[in-house]
Amino acid sequence: MHSDILFYILLPVVAFLYAAVGHGGASGYLALMAFFSFAPDFMRPTALLLNLAVSLIAFIQYYKQGHFSWKLFWPFALASVPAAFIGGMLVVDAVVYKKVLAVLLLFSVIRLVGFKTQEAKTESHPQVLIALAIGAVIGLLSGMIGIGGGITLSPVILLLHWADMKKTAAVSALFIFVNSLAGLAGLFTKGFQLESQMLWMLLIAFAGGALGSYFGAGHFENKKLKWILALVLLIASVKLMTV
Repeated sequence: MHSDILFYILLPVVAFLYAAVGHGGASGYLALMAFFSFAPDFMRPTALLLNLAVSLIAFIQYYKQGHFSWKLFWPFALASVPAAFIGGMLVVDAVVYKKVLAVLLLFSVIRLVGFKTQEAKTESHPQVLIALAIGAVIGLLSGMIGIGGGITLSPVILLLHWADMKKTAAVSALFIFVNSLAGLAGLFTKGFQLESQMLWMLLIAFAGGALGSYFGAGHFENKKLKWILALVLLIASVKLMTV
C-alpha cells in the first residue's frame, strides 16, 4: 500500500519536470512503472496515454507564450508520425531498447552539461531532408519503445543550434503529442483497451504537467530549463538502466 501511495506521489512530480521542458514524460513514466513492477503490457500504452495529456498542455502553454515554430516542427513530424505508427506495431525486445534509450539519454546529459551552457546567439533551421531523416529514425524508435521522442529530439535541436530552449520545448511538445497518438493508433490495431487505473493516472499526471508547463513556459529562465532537462534525462537514464 505504501508503495502505491509513493507511486502516485512521484507520478505528478515526473509529469511536472518533463512538462517544464516541453516533454510528455513517457520515458520517466516507463521507468517509474518498471520500478513499481507494473506489467509490461500495461506500461507501454499507459506511458503513451499520459504523454498525450502532458505534452498537449505543455504545447498549449508554450504556444501561448509565442515560442512555437511551425517551420521547425513540420519536417520532423512529417516523417516521424508514420514511422512511430510502424514502430508501435513491431514486436521488439523491450529490455534491449530500454538499455539503448538509457545510453542515448546519458550521452545527451554529457553533451548538455559538459559543453557550452550559453545558448547560441544565432539559430539556423535544418535542411528538410536532414529533418525528415532525423524524424523518421526518432519516430521509429519511439514507436518501438513506447515514448514520444521529444527527449531525443530536444538535445539534437539544441546542440545543432536550430532553436533556443523554449522554442525547442514548444516544438518537442507537439512532436511528442503526434508521435504518441500514432503509437497508440498502432496499439489499437492490436486490440488495446483503456483501463480505469489508466484514467486515474491520466488525471494525476495532467495536474502535474499543467503546473510544470506553466512554470516552464513563462517563469523559468532558459539556463535553468537546460539544467532541468539535463536532470530529467539523467533520472530517466539511470532508471532505465536499472530495470
